[in-house]
Amino acid sequence: MSNRKSIWPKWLRDDNGVVSCTEKVKVMTENFDEIKQIAQDALEDGLLMEVSESQIRETLHQLVDSLINPYKR
Repeated sequence: MSNRKSIWPKWLRDDNGVVSCTEKVKVMTENFDEIKQIAQDALEDGLLMEVSESQIRETLHQLVDSLINPYKR
């Protein structure tokens, strides 16, 4: 794993308090690093297969917009 500075934001709770638990922040960082790499791979694969870049990006946005919060109160 690289020693680069995280590109991710400080994680906030719904009340705008900062999530300060080191382990929680580590898990979020690892999850988002993985998502970024998978999305990058999908973009590159699509471009190599001559899929429109704008269509790939729009589809990735739609994927995020379709996520469901199973813990909604």
